[in-house]
Amino acid sequence: MAQLRAFSAVAEHLHFREAASALGISQPALSGAVAALEEALGVRLLERTTRKVLLSPAGERLAARANSVLHSLGQLMEEAEAARAPFTGLLRLGVIPTVAPYLLPTVLNLVRQHFPRLELRVHEEQTASLLEGLAQGRLDLLLLATPLQAAGVTQLPLFEEDFVLVTPADHPLAGRPDLPRTALRDVEVLLLGEGHCLRDQALDICREVNGAVDGPVTTTAASLSTLVQLVAGGMGVTLLPRTALRVEVGRGDRLATATFADPPSRGVALAMRTGTAREHEFAHLAEALRHPLTELPVRPA
Repeated sequence: MAQLRAFSAVAEHLHFREAASALGISQPALSGAVAALEEALGVRLLERTTRKVLLSPAGERLAARANSVLHSLGQLMEEAEAARAPFTGLLRLGVIPTVAPYLLPTVLNLVRQHFPRLELRVHEEQTASLLEGLAQGRLDLLLLATPLQAAGVTQLPLFEEDFVLVTPADHPLAGRPDLPRTALRDVEVLLLGEGHCLRDQALDICREVNGAVDGPVTTTAASLSTLVQLVAGGMGVTLLPRTALRVEVGRGDRLATATFADPPSRGVALAMRTGTAREHEFAHLAEALRHPLTELPVRPA
Protein backbone atom coordinates (compact mmCIF):
# COMPACT_ATOMS: atom_id res chain seq x y z
CA MET A 1 0.00 0.00 0.00
CA ALA A 2 2.86 2.40 0.81
CA GLN A 3 4.42 1.70 -2.60
CA LEU A 4 1.12 2.44 -4.36
CA ARG A 5 0.73 5.68 -2.40
CA ALA A 6 4.25 6.71 -3.40
CA PHE A 7 3.62 6.03 -7.09
CA SER A 8 0.22 7.75 -6.99
CA ALA A 9 1.75 10.87 -5.42
CA VAL A 10 4.51 11.04 -8.03
CA ALA A 11 1.97 10.50 -10.82
CA GLU A 12 -0.09 13.39 -9.47
CA HIS A 13 2.73 15.88 -8.88
CA LEU A 14 5.28 14.69 -11.48
CA HIS A 15 7.89 15.95 -9.04
CA PHE A 16 9.67 13.87 -6.40
CA ARG A 17 10.17 16.69 -3.90
CA GLU A 18 6.52 17.81 -4.05
CA ALA A 19 5.26 14.23 -3.88
CA ALA A 20 7.50 13.45 -0.90
CA SER A 21 6.29 16.60 0.85
CA ALA A 22 2.66 15.68 0.23
CA LEU A 23 3.22 12.25 1.80
CA GLY A 24 5.41 13.55 4.61
CA ILE A 25 8.36 11.30 3.77
CA SER A 26 11.88 11.84 2.47
CA GLN A 27 12.73 11.86 -1.22
CA PRO A 28 15.00 8.80 -0.93
CA ALA A 29 12.21 6.87 0.80
CA LEU A 30 9.77 7.90 -1.93
CA SER A 31 12.17 6.97 -4.72
CA GLY A 32 12.87 3.62 -3.09
CA ALA A 33 9.18 2.83 -2.75
CA VAL A 34 8.52 3.57 -6.43
CA ALA A 35 11.55 1.53 -7.50
CA ALA A 36 10.34 -1.39 -5.36
CA LEU A 37 6.91 -1.21 -7.00
CA GLU A 38 8.48 -1.18 -10.48
CA GLU A 39 10.53 -4.24 -9.57
CA ALA A 40 7.48 -6.06 -8.15
CA LEU A 41 5.37 -5.30 -11.22
CA GLY A 42 8.17 -5.89 -13.70
CA VAL A 43 7.43 -2.68 -15.61
CA ARG A 44 8.96 0.78 -15.73
CA LEU A 45 6.46 3.31 -14.42
CA LEU A 46 8.44 6.56 -14.64
CA GLU A 47 10.87 8.25 -16.97
CA ARG A 48 13.33 10.26 -14.91
CA THR A 49 15.40 13.14 -16.27
CA THR A 50 17.54 15.70 -14.50
CA ARG A 51 14.73 18.26 -14.61
CA LYS A 52 11.40 16.45 -14.52
CA VAL A 53 9.54 13.20 -14.09
CA LEU A 54 7.25 11.73 -16.74
CA LEU A 55 4.94 8.74 -16.68
CA SER A 56 5.92 5.92 -18.96
CA PRO A 57 3.17 4.41 -21.15
CA ALA A 58 2.76 1.67 -18.55
CA GLY A 59 2.74 4.29 -15.78
CA GLU A 60 -0.07 6.19 -17.45
CA ARG A 61 -2.15 3.03 -17.72
CA LEU A 62 -1.53 2.01 -14.11
CA ALA A 63 -1.88 5.41 -12.42
CA ALA A 64 -5.69 5.47 -12.57
CA ARG A 65 -5.88 1.85 -11.42
CA ALA A 66 -3.56 2.63 -8.52
CA ASN A 67 -5.85 5.45 -7.36
CA SER A 68 -8.85 3.13 -7.56
CA VAL A 69 -7.07 0.45 -5.54
CA LEU A 70 -6.00 2.97 -2.90
CA HIS A 71 -9.56 4.27 -2.62
CA SER A 72 -10.91 0.74 -2.18
CA LEU A 73 -8.26 -0.09 0.39
CA GLY A 74 -9.06 3.09 2.28
CA GLN A 75 -12.74 2.16 2.41
CA LEU A 76 -11.83 -1.35 3.55
CA MET A 77 -9.72 0.00 6.42
CA GLU A 78 -12.44 2.45 7.48
CA GLU A 79 -15.10 -0.24 7.48
CA ALA A 80 -12.85 -2.60 9.45
CA GLU A 81 -12.26 0.15 12.00
CA ALA A 82 -15.97 0.84 12.27
CA ALA A 83 -16.70 -2.85 12.77
CA ARG A 84 -14.12 -3.07 15.56
CA ALA A 85 -15.29 -0.04 17.50
CA PRO A 86 -18.50 1.85 16.66
CA PHE A 87 -18.58 5.58 17.43
CA THR A 88 -14.81 5.90 17.30
CA GLY A 89 -12.48 7.25 14.66
CA LEU A 90 -13.29 9.60 11.82
CA LEU A 91 -16.80 10.64 10.72
CA ARG A 92 -16.95 13.03 7.76
CA LEU A 93 -20.31 14.78 7.95
CA GLY A 94 -21.64 16.82 5.04
CA VAL A 95 -24.21 19.54 5.78
CA ILE A 96 -26.14 21.90 3.49
CA PRO A 97 -25.81 25.67 4.18
CA THR A 98 -29.52 26.11 5.01
CA VAL A 99 -29.24 23.53 7.80
CA ALA A 100 -25.70 23.91 9.14
CA PRO A 101 -25.96 27.15 11.21
CA TYR A 102 -29.19 26.07 12.89
CA LEU A 103 -28.68 22.36 13.63
CA LEU A 104 -24.92 21.96 14.03
CA PRO A 105 -24.93 23.23 17.64
CA THR A 106 -27.34 20.41 18.53
CA VAL A 107 -25.33 17.82 16.57
CA LEU A 108 -21.98 18.90 18.00
CA ASN A 109 -23.30 18.96 21.55
CA LEU A 110 -24.72 15.45 21.16
CA VAL A 111 -21.45 14.07 19.78
CA ARG A 112 -19.41 15.77 22.48
CA GLN A 113 -21.58 14.42 25.29
CA HIS A 114 -22.42 10.91 24.08
CA PHE A 115 -19.78 9.97 21.50
CA PRO A 116 -16.56 11.66 22.70
CA ARG A 117 -14.31 9.21 20.80
CA LEU A 118 -15.90 10.13 17.48
CA GLU A 119 -13.72 12.48 15.44
CA LEU A 120 -16.24 14.64 13.60
CA ARG A 121 -15.21 16.64 10.54
CA VAL A 122 -17.86 18.91 9.02
CA HIS A 123 -18.07 19.86 5.34
CA GLU A 124 -20.63 22.51 4.34
CA GLU A 125 -21.59 22.17 0.67
CA GLN A 126 -24.65 22.24 -1.56
CA THR A 127 -26.74 19.10 -1.98
CA ALA A 128 -25.37 17.96 -5.35
CA SER A 129 -21.78 18.22 -4.13
CA LEU A 130 -22.61 16.37 -0.91
CA LEU A 131 -24.26 13.49 -2.76
CA GLU A 132 -21.29 13.24 -5.09
CA GLY A 133 -18.94 13.18 -2.10
CA LEU A 134 -21.00 10.46 -0.44
CA ALA A 135 -20.98 8.30 -3.58
CA GLN A 136 -17.22 8.73 -4.02
CA GLY A 137 -16.44 7.93 -0.38
CA ARG A 138 -15.19 11.44 0.41
CA LEU A 139 -18.04 11.83 2.93
CA ASP A 140 -19.58 9.28 5.29
CA LEU A 141 -22.88 10.82 6.34
CA LEU A 142 -25.01 13.77 5.18
CA LEU A 143 -27.41 16.13 6.94
CA LEU A 144 -29.72 17.60 4.32
CA ALA A 145 -33.24 18.51 3.32
CA THR A 146 -35.80 16.13 1.87
CA PRO A 147 -37.57 14.99 -0.25
CA LEU A 148 -34.47 13.62 -1.89
CA GLN A 149 -34.22 11.59 -5.08
CA ALA A 150 -30.83 9.85 -5.15
CA ALA A 151 -29.93 6.29 -6.07
CA GLY A 152 -27.84 4.29 -3.64
CA VAL A 153 -28.71 6.54 -0.68
CA THR A 154 -30.63 5.51 2.45
CA GLN A 155 -32.38 8.27 4.39
CA LEU A 156 -32.82 8.40 8.16
CA PRO A 157 -35.59 10.99 8.73
CA LEU A 158 -35.05 13.38 11.62
CA PHE A 159 -37.88 15.91 11.50
CA GLU A 160 -40.32 18.00 9.47
CA GLU A 161 -40.45 21.80 9.76
CA ASP A 162 -42.74 24.48 8.39
CA PHE A 163 -41.79 27.42 6.20
CA VAL A 164 -42.55 30.90 7.54
CA LEU A 165 -42.92 34.08 5.51
CA VAL A 166 -40.44 36.79 6.54
CA THR A 167 -41.48 40.36 5.73
CA PRO A 168 -40.43 43.92 6.53
CA ALA A 169 -41.93 45.04 9.86
CA ASP A 170 -44.32 47.46 8.14
CA HIS A 171 -45.47 45.04 5.41
CA PRO A 172 -49.25 44.46 5.03
CA LEU A 173 -48.74 40.72 5.65
CA ALA A 174 -46.56 41.18 8.76
CA GLY A 175 -47.80 39.23 11.76
CA ARG A 176 -50.60 37.41 9.92
CA PRO A 177 -51.20 34.00 11.55
CA ASP A 178 -53.31 32.34 8.86
CA LEU A 179 -52.06 33.30 5.41
CA PRO A 180 -53.38 31.39 2.40
CA ARG A 181 -50.57 30.26 0.16
CA THR A 182 -52.10 32.37 -2.59
CA ALA A 183 -50.83 35.45 -0.73
CA LEU A 184 -47.49 34.77 -2.46
CA ARG A 185 -49.00 35.77 -5.80
CA ASP A 186 -48.89 39.48 -5.00
CA VAL A 187 -45.46 39.85 -3.37
CA GLU A 188 -41.83 39.96 -4.50
CA VAL A 189 -40.31 36.66 -3.32
CA LEU A 190 -36.55 36.74 -2.78
CA LEU A 191 -34.76 33.41 -3.20
CA LEU A 192 -31.34 31.84 -2.83
CA GLY A 193 -29.11 31.31 -5.85
CA GLU A 194 -28.91 28.30 -8.11
CA GLY A 195 -27.86 25.02 -6.49
CA HIS A 196 -29.51 25.53 -3.10
CA CYS A 197 -32.22 22.96 -2.43
CA LEU A 198 -34.14 25.55 -0.40
CA ARG A 199 -34.44 27.62 -3.58
CA ASP A 200 -35.96 24.63 -5.38
CA GLN A 201 -38.41 24.02 -2.54
CA ALA A 202 -39.46 27.68 -2.49
CA LEU A 203 -39.87 27.64 -6.27
CA ASP A 204 -42.14 24.61 -5.97
CA ILE A 205 -44.33 26.57 -3.56
CA CYS A 206 -44.43 29.54 -5.93
CA ARG A 207 -45.28 27.28 -8.87
CA GLU A 208 -48.13 25.82 -6.84
CA VAL A 209 -49.75 29.22 -6.26
CA ASN A 210 -48.76 30.95 -9.50
CA GLY A 211 -48.83 28.11 -11.99
CA ALA A 212 -45.38 29.33 -13.14
CA VAL A 213 -42.33 31.03 -11.68
CA ASP A 214 -42.28 33.98 -14.05
CA GLY A 215 -43.27 37.21 -12.37
CA PRO A 216 -42.62 37.91 -8.70
CA VAL A 217 -39.71 35.52 -8.09
CA THR A 218 -36.21 37.03 -7.99
CA THR A 219 -32.88 35.38 -7.21
CA THR A 220 -30.77 37.76 -5.16
CA ALA A 221 -28.68 36.07 -2.48
CA ALA A 222 -26.22 33.30 -1.69
CA SER A 223 -27.17 32.89 1.99
CA LEU A 224 -30.20 33.16 4.25
CA SER A 225 -28.48 35.93 6.21
CA THR A 226 -28.26 38.05 3.06
CA LEU A 227 -31.86 37.26 2.15
CA VAL A 228 -33.24 38.57 5.43
CA GLN A 229 -31.12 41.72 5.18
CA LEU A 230 -32.64 42.36 1.75
CA VAL A 231 -36.09 41.82 3.23
CA ALA A 232 -35.28 44.24 6.06
CA GLY A 233 -34.29 46.76 3.40
CA GLY A 234 -37.73 46.56 1.83
CA MET A 235 -36.79 44.67 -1.33
CA GLY A 236 -39.36 41.91 -0.89
CA VAL A 237 -40.25 38.92 1.28
CA THR A 238 -38.75 35.47 1.64
CA LEU A 239 -39.49 32.00 2.95
CA LEU A 240 -37.42 30.61 5.82
CA PRO A 241 -37.55 27.25 7.60
CA ARG A 242 -38.60 27.62 11.24
CA THR A 243 -35.23 26.48 12.58
CA ALA A 244 -33.61 29.54 10.98
CA LEU A 245 -35.90 32.15 12.53
CA ARG A 246 -34.18 32.61 15.90
CA VAL A 247 -30.79 33.19 14.28
CA GLU A 248 -31.83 35.15 11.21
CA VAL A 249 -34.86 37.17 12.30
CA GLY A 250 -34.22 37.83 15.97
CA ARG A 251 -31.55 40.48 15.32
CA GLY A 252 -33.60 43.65 15.27
CA ASP A 253 -37.00 45.27 14.83
CA ARG A 254 -37.01 45.69 11.04
CA LEU A 255 -38.37 42.22 10.33
CA ALA A 256 -41.63 40.42 10.99
CA THR A 257 -43.02 36.97 10.26
CA ALA A 258 -46.31 35.57 9.03
CA THR A 259 -47.47 31.97 9.12
CA PHE A 260 -49.62 29.99 6.72
CA ALA A 261 -52.95 28.39 7.47
CA ASP A 262 -51.71 25.34 5.57
CA PRO A 263 -47.95 25.74 5.92
CA PRO A 264 -45.57 24.31 3.32
CA SER A 265 -42.81 22.28 4.91
CA ARG A 266 -39.57 20.42 4.34
CA GLY A 267 -38.01 17.36 5.89
CA VAL A 268 -34.48 17.05 7.24
CA ALA A 269 -32.71 13.70 7.36
CA LEU A 270 -29.39 11.98 7.70
CA ALA A 271 -28.35 10.21 4.51
CA MET A 272 -25.86 7.36 4.13
CA ARG A 273 -24.67 5.04 1.39
CA THR A 274 -27.03 2.09 1.09
CA GLY A 275 -25.30 -0.98 2.52
CA THR A 276 -22.53 0.89 4.34
CA ALA A 277 -20.82 -1.12 7.06
CA ARG A 278 -21.68 1.68 9.50
CA GLU A 279 -25.43 1.41 8.90
CA HIS A 280 -26.32 0.41 12.48
CA GLU A 281 -24.00 3.06 13.90
CA PHE A 282 -25.60 5.81 11.82
CA ALA A 283 -29.13 4.60 12.63
CA HIS A 284 -28.28 4.77 16.33
CA LEU A 285 -26.88 8.28 15.83
CA ALA A 286 -30.10 9.39 14.11
CA GLU A 287 -32.20 7.98 16.94
CA ALA A 288 -30.05 9.73 19.54
CA LEU A 289 -30.34 13.01 17.63
CA ARG A 290 -34.14 12.96 17.53
CA HIS A 291 -34.40 13.49 21.31
CA PRO A 292 -32.71 16.92 21.58
CA LEU A 293 -34.56 18.00 18.43
CA THR A 294 -37.76 18.15 20.49
CA GLU A 295 -36.42 21.46 21.86
CA LEU A 296 -36.53 22.99 18.36
CA PRO A 297 -39.67 24.26 16.53
CA VAL A 298 -39.95 21.06 14.49
CA ARG A 299 -41.89 17.79 14.35
CA PRO A 300 -39.40 14.96 15.06
CA ALA A 301 -39.75 11.83 12.94
